[in-house]
Amino acid sequence: MPLWGRKLWVIIIIKLFIMFAILKLFLFPDLLKKNFDNDKERGNYVLEQITVKT
Repeated sequence: MPLWGRKLWVIIIIKLFIMFAILKLFLFPDLLKKNFDNDKERGNYVLEQITVKT
């Protein structure tokens, strides 16, 4: 692989890391963990949300 190809892959990996790791922390907070104390409450909430008919 040419030198420019390796540099390109490094740039791609850095961009992916920024998009998925850093932006996830700021844009997608863990609301289930913040709003509910245990897994049973979280599971009930999710089940309720996906089965509610509008």
